[in-house]
Amino acid sequence: MKYALVHEWLTPNATGGSELVVREILKSVDADLYALIDFESTNPHSYLFGRRIGTTFLQHFPLASKGVQKYLPLLPLAIEQLDLRDYDVILSSSHAVAKGVLTRPQQLHICYCHTPMRYAWDLTFDYLNSSAMGRGLPGSITRYLLHRLRQWDVISANRVDYFIANSRHTARRIWRCYRREAQVIYPPVHTERFSFQAQKSDFYLTVSRLVSYKQVTLIVEAFNQLGYPLVVIGDGPQLQALRHLAKPNVQVLGFCSDRVVEEYMAQAKAFVYAACEDFGIALVEAQACGTPVIAYGAGGALETVQDIRKHPDKGTGLFFLDQSPQALMEAVEAFEARSTAFSPEQIQLNAAQFAPTVFSDRYLTFLDGCYGDHLSRC
Repeated sequence: MKYALVHEWLTPNATGGSELVVREILKSVDADLYALIDFESTNPHSYLFGRRIGTTFLQHFPLASKGVQKYLPLLPLAIEQLDLRDYDVILSSSHAVAKGVLTRPQQLHICYCHTPMRYAWDLTFDYLNSSAMGRGLPGSITRYLLHRLRQWDVISANRVDYFIANSRHTARRIWRCYRREAQVIYPPVHTERFSFQAQKSDFYLTVSRLVSYKQVTLIVEAFNQLGYPLVVIGDGPQLQALRHLAKPNVQVLGFCSDRVVEEYMAQAKAFVYAACEDFGIALVEAQACGTPVIAYGAGGALETVQDIRKHPDKGTGLFFLDQSPQALMEAVEAFEARSTAFSPEQIQLNAAQFAPTVFSDRYLTFLDGCYGDHLSRC
């Protein structure tokens, strides 16, 4: 059989959970790789260096290497130009338009969906309110384009034979947006990268892209009032504003290398996270170090973190139920009162269930089952 794997974009700045899924699939399946744009096959530091990767006309657009989101209205058209007629099985890794490739009836299409397109669904109004393109006449045009994008997104979902979701939270969103069932297979987390450390230092940590929906401002405001030491690692448009907001007990380090992030994660008293994530890889990475988590109790966090108040023997963190500084402050004080009750060994054990080998086994088993079912129908 011939396999094709389709992803949205491959650039040096795209290094999140969806890219980890692509990497693990390629380790297990001999597939040709396609994307809207590719700037990794020419990157000597990438595992894709020298690999032949199929792309679209967006590859040659100005500033494409900085991201093709600026060409959002063209993404559906571009992905439909990929000619995959020669393949038996199409595997897509989709958080925007990759699932929209055109296939023939005899081809099998399995989509690993990281999320339905966020800016077309959940984050539409965040996107409009934070952008100049969301106001006035440009705002009206943008709203219309997003409306058409949602229509295409639902239509293209019907080109997928089987959906895989990266969490139960995402599976519910797939059902809400597309009315399609999805099998949950958690994404691979490279837990082996992180050193276990039982003895922790006296500081809290958050690692995140510094954009509005990550709610890092909320975390800084809470710790400004608490007075406990907090370290913030990450880069993004909110970096300078956070540095101005932070009081002396809060260090905003900006971008740090992987090695530095791993050291801070291993040493932190607790990892703090206030965003609602589809899965939340950083939460698992912290637990791989034996570091407990204080997280907003929604989304994928509910599937990766065990609240010690409900699970006294295997608790790995604490949840707060409202995205407000006050709710986070109360959770931090509750953590302070229970900090000695956490077992770093138990926390690390919880993270082990998300290792890459677990993902690969479940993905390949699902793939084999889908292919057998597909043959029986043809």
